[in-house]
Amino acid sequence: MSIRFTTKARRGLVALTVATGLVLGVAGCGSGGDEKKPDISASASKGGGSKPSAQEGQTGQSLAELKGPNSLLLQVTSAKRDSGGFVTVNGTLKNDGGDNVIIPSNLSGNETEIIRNGSSLGGATLVDSKGKKRYYVLRDTDGRPLTTTGLPSLKAGEAIPVFMQFPSPPGSTTEVDFQLPGFATATIKISG
Repeated sequence: MSIRFTTKARRGLVALTVATGLVLGVAGCGSGGDEKKPDISASASKGGGSKPSAQEGQTGQSLAELKGPNSLLLQVTSAKRDSGGFVTVNGTLKNDGGDNVIIPSNLSGNETEIIRNGSSLGGATLVDSKGKKRYYVLRDTDGRPLTTTGLPSLKAGEAIPVFMQFPSPPGSTTEVDFQLPGFATATIKISG
């Protein structure tokens, strides 16, 4: 066998491998049509973070009200277990005082990966005291927290809708303690 023949065979094999990889990659990114994707009610965007928006399933009733620093008030309006294995906590963050308030940076928590992504509610946790486990805010593949990000300063009386997404505790766990740095702890009931 000549070197020329061996080189051509290697090039052909490399081209075949690359083509196969590209075909499999494109097929993996396709819509799939029949596949059912998990029902995720909230996720972080690739842009500069999620913008506060109206949350689904919020009602006038709240599960808990947590008082925080600088006259901040967090009303937890729902904690819903999703079919994808998540618990999404929705609420409203309100400036209950008479002055403008800058959202404290400690609400993002103290993990470098979350802090790097700007202001958020990434420091929130759910505590299952019966199961003796603490659940932290989930992150996407780029390390961004699955929670409201880019929190603005709030004018007196202003309120914004917020969300946080956590791994789901076992189905038998219906009550957890919700904690956010600087705020009082509250027990909330998980629905769904």
